[in-house]
Amino acid sequence: MRACVGDSVIVDAADVVATRLDVVPERVSALHALLSDAERRRASRIAFGRDRRRFIVARGRLRQLLGARLGARPESVELAYGAQGKPALAPRFAESDLRFNVSHCDDVAAYVFVFGREIGVDIEAVRPVGDADDLAARFFSDGERAAYEALDPPDRPLGFLTCWTRKEAFIKALGDGFGYPLDRFDVSLRPDEQARILRVGHMSGDSCGWCMMSFVPAPGFVGAVVTESKAS
Repeated sequence: MRACVGDSVIVDAADVVATRLDVVPERVSALHALLSDAERRRASRIAFGRDRRRFIVARGRLRQLLGARLGARPESVELAYGAQGKPALAPRFAESDLRFNVSHCDDVAAYVFVFGREIGVDIEAVRPVGDADDLAARFFSDGERAAYEALDPPDRPLGFLTCWTRKEAFIKALGDGFGYPLDRFDVSLRPDEQARILRVGHMSGDSCGWCMMSFVPAPGFVGAVVTESKAS
């Protein structure tokens, strides 16, 4: 699935939005005005101007997107965080049952929104990763590692990042952070395969209660979304 920058794409009731973070200074200033005091303090502590600008734009854009879905002013949106840092709406917005997640890499950000179900997203720029083989050996499951090693060498960078984004999207949907063992579940990673959760513990992916989708947030990037399955 392609979610071109600036578009909003609906997939399985999840709303996927991709946006660029390299905007003109006037836009950065306007988005900075939407931030909370805590967010402004956090931005002021970021040493590098590029990283500070990316944070301001990413957080300001999130507020705009949440405000549009809540019928609220962006600057009035209050956020809360789970024990492992997963962002959520503050209790006063709980009745909306809107869940969301965010990922950004370089100058691209992706946002996902859904009502009544947990959700996670991750994106990465496709690039060679020097220690990919070592990371796969440490963090991939046995099945994922075998699938990765079976790829032709030119396909391995994409295979590695495809697997990594899918695993991280699942971890973010769970909200457990990296305390959840990464080898406890399998995801598909071959470029010619559909995005799927293949196994969670001793349970097959088809009955694990989660579904996975891949998307392209911008040329040269890969992304994955994991949502809690709809209640039957």
